[in-house]
Formats: sequence, structure tokens, C-alpha cells
Amino acid sequence: MQAIEAFLTGRIWIRQFIPFPQELIQAAIDQGDAIVASGISADGQCARCLETSPEYVIPYTCATCGTVCRYCRACIKMGRISSCTELVLWRTPAVINARPRAFGWAGNLTPLQESATKAISESIHKREDHLLYAVCGAGKTEILFFPVYEALQKGLRICIAAPRTDVILELSPRFKQAFPDAVIHTLYGDSPEQSGYGEIILATTHQLQRFQEAFDLLFVDEADAFPYSLDPSLERAVKKAGKRSAPVIYISATPSHALQKQITRHTTIFRRYHGAPLPVPAYRALWNYERHIRNGKIPPPLKKWIEDKLQKQQPFLLFFPSIQLIEQAIPLLQKIDSTIAAVHSKDPQRKEKVMQLRGGALSGLATSTILERGITIPHLQVAVIGADHRVFDRSALIQIAGRVGRSATDPAGEVIFFHNGITRQMDAARQEILFYNKEGKA
Repeated sequence: MQAIEAFLTGRIWIRQFIPFPQELIQAAIDQGDAIVASGISADGQCARCLETSPEYVIPYTCATCGTVCRYCRACIKMGRISSCTELVLWRTPAVINARPRAFGWAGNLTPLQESATKAISESIHKREDHLLYAVCGAGKTEILFFPVYEALQKGLRICIAAPRTDVILELSPRFKQAFPDAVIHTLYGDSPEQSGYGEIILATTHQLQRFQEAFDLLFVDEADAFPYSLDPSLERAVKKAGKRSAPVIYISATPSHALQKQITRHTTIFRRYHGAPLPVPAYRALWNYERHIRNGKIPPPLKKWIEDKLQKQQPFLLFFPSIQLIEQAIPLLQKIDSTIAAVHSKDPQRKEKVMQLRGGALSGLATSTILERGITIPHLQVAVIGADHRVFDRSALIQIAGRVGRSATDPAGEVIFFHNGITRQMDAARQEILFYNKEGKA
């Protein structure tokens, strides 16, 4: 029963998918430790993602119960929820276990980082939401370590969420090193099963739909990123996953104006932790690049740039506006060098390929915007092919540029916006980076 409690505490789970014998689940229900809820309420709300729109909560003839049920399309990727679906929630509150904890991070914070850490800790103490607005490379993860450590010692349950799997995979080893005696679960689509009561949950925001009043404290990293920024159900998931008094700490290098207006307590850092300025993107024309690639040729300016990085043995990312263009370009790129690979959102090997780039087994990656965030690789150089494409908005271009120069030993690097015509979004991104560098000197 303890194992069932550890698994279900704070979760809302489809009964038949709970990885324990059904007789034990029934015993917990009979004892009053767990309760059963309908997947879709009588008034048409999904219990898991809280969707109510008739566009997403739809009637159908159900083969399970033999009647007309409603099911939720909004969260169907996590298993279908219907009116007759039984969801199980653990009722008994978790016991708060306050005690001294190990802390495995031995680094030092800059004065700006230390000031941000104190401001966030104060907001947590007052149970108020907070926005950390800090440029790419400001050391946002290190800023979080002390507030998390304080919360862990108080026996609080903590969630660090981000919209994208790659960000969670990047954070996971760092948190496991910083908090070696904590039970840390890393949850994303198709993540392996993890046992025990997770004290720190690192999760994609989609995974929070499976939690309810679970956390005493939540951090939402990359709060401006797709899909979180465009999907109201993910914002609802964050609120549902937290206890009623749980503060939410939002972290972003490019927060929306709406988020800045919504959160009254702000901390801003416009300076990287090593003190060097952000690399400013340079523009370079790449006329008719799509036609060149379709015709089996890498445009000469891009080929020259790649050959320069190969000669200097500098790892690089090539950001393309579409998966189709990546697939057309990769055989041409591999004629230049066989150690250039492709990675995009549909690639199950993208984690391994990023590690190979970091380790030197690959010289470069042709990628989509999936790698615009959460990737730190020393000596990295970046080129955006088709920076004028609508997929590369101001925020995406700033984040992409922020992959470069993150190391204190090598804070320089090159960011090239190859374009078929300069856009307002390109100029807006460049001007904002120049603004950060100016404010960072102040």
C-alpha cells in the first residue's frame, strides 16, 4: 500500500493504467485513502485537463459502457478520458518530512544571481508568484538551486516544468547532481517508469495534466515557449498541479508582455553570468536558398561558413525553417562532411545526437526550432537558414542566438542570420540583444 500511495499522491490517474493490482487499488478506495472520479463530469468538464469546450469534449457511442459518452480530444495523447472513465486520486495528504538535506552544487553566484535568488526565496516565503526575466546564459538554473534547496529542507514537494522535452532532459542531470539524496522524477512523453515518491518532479508541462494539488512550489521554465505560450490547457495544468497556496516562479529570457503584466513581482538580469555580452547576430544574404537546396546544391555562402567551422573544429547548429527542408539538405550537407547529422521534433534519437555533438562525435546538426532552447554546448556556432521565415519570430531568434557564447572560457562565438530579405522580426531580435548588452553594462 505504501508503494501505491507513493505513486498516486498528487496524481490523477486512469484506474486501469495504475501499475498495481486492481484488488489493492480497490482496497485503498474502500479504506477511504483514494477516491474515484468520473473522467468527464456531468456538466462536460474533463477532470484531467479541465477542458470544457464542446469543440474538444465530444459525444460518441461508447463501446465500453454501451451508451452515449463524451470524451476529451484536448488531452487524448495521454490516454482517452470518457464519461465512464474511472480516475483515481489519493485522498490522504502527504506527510511533510522536514530534515537536513545534501547539497551537491559547489559553485558561486554572481551578485546579480545572488540578488535574484534572495528575491525568489522571499516570494516563495510570502507565497507569491514571481517572474525571473533573465537573458540566455544568465545562469538561471543556478539561481534556482538555493530556493529549491530551502524548500526541500522544509519537506516541500517541488516541480520544475518546461514546455519542451529537450529542456527537461538538459535540467535532469544537473538537478540530480545538485540534490543527490532527493528522489527526482523526470517525466516527459515515453519517459521510463520511476518508482517512489518524487520529491522533485522535472516534467514537461503536458505531464502536469496528470497531477492535482500535488506541489507546494512550482517553477515554469521557458514560460514563453511553444506550446505553453499558445495552449491555455497547459496553463490550467500548472495551476491544477499546485496546491491552492503554491507559488509559481516563471523563468524566461523572452517573456511576453502579457506575462510581465500578469506577474507583479519581477527580477531582471540583462547580463550573462560570465560578464561577456551576448553575441550580436550578423546578417548575410542567402538568395533563393530553398530553390538551391531543392536543386541539390548548398548555397555557396552557407557552404563556405560550414567549411570554416569544420576547419576550426567548432561545433555548429544549422537552424532550418521546416523539417522538409532539413531532409532535403542533410544528404547535401553530408557530402561536405559525413559527421553532420539531422535532428528535429520527430527524431527519437535527438537526445543522443545532441550528446554526440557535445562530445565531438558529430561536427554539426541541421535542426528545427526544437533546439532553440535548453542546449548548452561549449564553443558552439550558430547559423539560421532562412531567418526571414515566419517560423523564426523575435523570441525564437533571440533564443537561438542565446545558444552561443555560454561558456566562461569561450564567451565569444558567431551567430549568422542567413536570409532572403531582412524582416522586422530579425531587426527586433537584434535590437533587443543590443538593448540587453547595453543594460547589462549599467
